[in-house]
Amino acid sequence: MIFDHLLLAQQAMPHISATYWIIIGASMLVSILISSTLKRRFNEYSQIPTRLTGAQIAEAMLRQHGITNVRVISTPGRLTDHYDPLSKTVNLSEGVFASNSVAAAAVAAHECGHAVQHQQAYAWLTLRSKMVPAVQLSTKLLNYIMMLSLFGMFFLGPLTLWIYIALFGVTTLFAFVTLPVEFDASRRALVWLESSGLAASMEHERAKNALFWAAMTYVAAAVGSLAQLLYFLSLALGRRD
Repeated sequence: MIFDHLLLAQQAMPHISATYWIIIGASMLVSILISSTLKRRFNEYSQIPTRLTGAQIAEAMLRQHGITNVRVISTPGRLTDHYDPLSKTVNLSEGVFASNSVAAAAVAAHECGHAVQHQQAYAWLTLRSKMVPAVQLSTKLLNYIMMLSLFGMFFLGPLTLWIYIALFGVTTLFAFVTLPVEFDASRRALVWLESSGLAASMEHERAKNALFWAAMTYVAAAVGSLAQLLYFLSLALGRRD
């Protein structure tokens, strides 16, 4: 959600100041730097072998936590790994599922960390799941506003600006609720990798580094979203620079 409404700001609010573009530019720069670092670390750690593949790591972690109703499956794409609580599947990208590397082990264990959260009814994950319908609706309405503004059919007046802020606020809150969920999943992954004996001290530090940069992508998204929200809030309150 960092850049989704860039065109909306330009079309619907031509009086917008340079401050907004500075926020957008800074957010884009930070996001690009973090993304490139993550890809570089992932590529580097993908060359360091481990005894088990990502799929075997995931299955072992689930088994040791007594989770028998979650399947580990392969999903197309790169860095498309995720845990689906509805289908109860740990979805590992092709490069993680069959790879026996430090990067694959870290990613697989992280996704299983979400499965463990689900099993233990981790509060932040529960809250995040409950927010999903509201976020989906807010995102859809924001997209409608953007499309209408592009065709000159919509302008953000005082009331509609507040509606826009409220919708954007939902997605921003969701971004921040996601942070403890992701950091906790990484913590669980690292603890398990260490306690299971599958990660030597050097491998543990590399896995920790890979997960840190993955988490930073969520931090950048949340901070960028908050910066935009605060800017539009200042406009609504009449504090234009």
